[in-house]
Amino acid sequence: MLYCMKAVWKGYLGFGLVNIPVALYSAIDKQKLSFNLLHAEDKGHIKYKRFCETCGNEINWDKIVKGLEIGKNEYYVISKNELEKFKPEGSKLIEIQEFIKDNEIDPIYHDKSYFIGPTPGGIRPYFLFKATLEKTRKSAIGKFVMRKNEYISEIRPYKKGLLLITLNYAHEVRDIERVPKLDEHPKLKQKEEELAIQLIEKFTSKSFEISKYKDTFTEEIKEAIREEVKGEFITMKGKEIQETENLMEALKASLD
Repeated sequence: MLYCMKAVWKGYLGFGLVNIPVALYSAIDKQKLSFNLLHAEDKGHIKYKRFCETCGNEINWDKIVKGLEIGKNEYYVISKNELEKFKPEGSKLIEIQEFIKDNEIDPIYHDKSYFIGPTPGGIRPYFLFKATLEKTRKSAIGKFVMRKNEYISEIRPYKKGLLLITLNYAHEVRDIERVPKLDEHPKLKQKEEELAIQLIEKFTSKSFEISKYKDTFTEEIKEAIREEVKGEFITMKGKEIQETENLMEALKASLD
């Protein structure tokens, strides 16, 4: 039996004079290994201490303030109360700013994904909104506040419901022009391109099934730990990678 997800945010999806009661649910459940830092000799937990690099003393939390660097070795100290004044007030509204074509946003701007679900009183307008986006092939751009942080987001139809994707701001995305050696584009040989196309066609799937891909590193670590606990030691070896020296020969060998 499927369990119901717990909402991380509840409020309204609003555009014009229409406010649709909705809830947000985390769409991604990261399952990474989490390690504790321990003392090798007695397995005691490692704790960090806060030292002042000027006086060398250990500092308690009640003596620590936040400072914004405004010049070399110059800081403006801001109090917790002052900082709270600048944080956006909690809002219960995802406010639609505009509508765009459903494929207009470059994926590099995508950040975190949330399912949008209807809540009591909002079933009919929720599905009307979803159907309208589907028929017009549009996405909505909305602003909202969650946990005292303001987000810009894309809202789009997804399977049975709606998906909200928080977006990176333009100034947060780094310029690809800063990547070295991109201007050293060599003249490609026609035969190389033909062989490369054949190789791509050889490995092209009829449809993409992401479920066949697993986090093998995490699974191997867990299995190694289980075997180690049982008294058996497992060594994991990675594949040896050789640099391609002759591109044409490598392409031909890959096709064979």
